[in-house]
Amino acid sequence: MTRLGGCKCGQVRYEIEGEPIRTGLCHCETCRKDTGSAFSFFGIWPRAAVTLSGELGGWRSRAGLDRFCPHCGSSLFCFDEGSDEIEIKLGTLDGGPSEIEPRYELWTIRREHWLTPLPQADQHERDRPKREA
Repeated sequence: MTRLGGCKCGQVRYEIEGEPIRTGLCHCETCRKDTGSAFSFFGIWPRAAVTLSGELGGWRSRAGLDRFCPHCGSSLFCFDEGSDEIEIKLGTLDGGPSEIEPRYELWTIRREHWLTPLPQADQHERDRPKREA
């Protein structure tokens, strides 16, 4: 499956091949401020599965280098150079992320009281535990 997406002004575009490795919601303060909403919905893909075009700006967050369009300000990705994974903000997909479901929630200690836990998703008070190699 191929998915397309980009920023609000169209200067940054991307193409994704295949299914995500994992998907989630994050309720941390950084994600709230980054999205201007109560949480962020994201998917992780192998970096090799994503083709990017356009100019990107970036700033260093706890999770890595957050990338955005310097023209319209759309927050799009989080990845470091040389990383084998890329986090994509799923609201930037053309047509939306309707067919993708979150499999975990992060920073649930900061989830708004009026939001309920997703029954199909693993719950993590803070970051997801690192997988052993």
